[in-house]
Amino acid sequence: MEKVVLNNGVEMPVLGFGVYRITDLKQCEQCVYDAIMVGYRLIDTAAAYMNEEAVGKAIKRAIEEGMVKREELFITTKLWIQDAGYESTKKAFEKSLKRLQLDYIDLYLIHQPFGDVHCSWRAMEELYREGLIRAIGVSNFQPDRLMDLIVHHEVIPTVNQIEIHPFYQQTESIEFMKKYNAQPESWGPFAEGRNNIFQNEVLVSIAKEYDKTVAQVILRWLIQRGIVTIPKTVHKERMIENIGIFDFELSQEDVEKIAALDTKKSLFLSHNDPETVKWLGTLKFDV
Repeated sequence: MEKVVLNNGVEMPVLGFGVYRITDLKQCEQCVYDAIMVGYRLIDTAAAYMNEEAVGKAIKRAIEEGMVKREELFITTKLWIQDAGYESTKKAFEKSLKRLQLDYIDLYLIHQPFGDVHCSWRAMEELYREGLIRAIGVSNFQPDRLMDLIVHHEVIPTVNQIEIHPFYQQTESIEFMKKYNAQPESWGPFAEGRNNIFQNEVLVSIAKEYDKTVAQVILRWLIQRGIVTIPKTVHKERMIENIGIFDFELSQEDVEKIAALDTKKSLFLSHNDPETVKWLGTLKFDV
């Protein structure tokens, strides 16, 4: 598995397995176990997904069976808005650690740029210095929010996980991240199937050219742009398909064809919309 080096020297796999919306806990546990079996080493979850415990069980099972060593895995989880703040962040982190049955987390992210993120970041910096977290970062932060965090704290976020796919490429945000050496990471690389992404004529044509699937072309395109990504699937055969992207490279011409698909608009929600901010701020999870 190829890796990127984060701004603190920690290595992170370029391709991982995400568990967003895998709400059946038995299914989630089996999916994570299968993902590790076929070669994934980056596993991405969050307190708000309410499946950390299932992820932890799968990791423990894989380690106990000798399939993988803990230090070979890169585990990400996230802090939800309701737990923002200094003391509450530390408590939330302890709960995530317990549910995952781990001694440390490889990457801990602030899930949304709302609430008391500054006190949360201060708590995360302390946990990082204590060795309980190998790297700290954020999710869904636009450049202005990212800059606000950078100028008020000592530790620059190692990762910013945002919506990136062919229809919303976030070129300017990615350039900003690179300027400050924060690693861009894509959630929703397949746009959850929206805009008929798997039937898109441009993507289908490129896929045929390389004898690959549309999904493989999208993942390869992201990695060639220097973007880490975490596709989700509950099907083992798709896991194998998604990881089979390291034996080809897209031409510059094909990269430019995909670039032309950018609508420059989110297919999900706008973090600049007051109603979105209000809605996210009222979401509570039993975490």
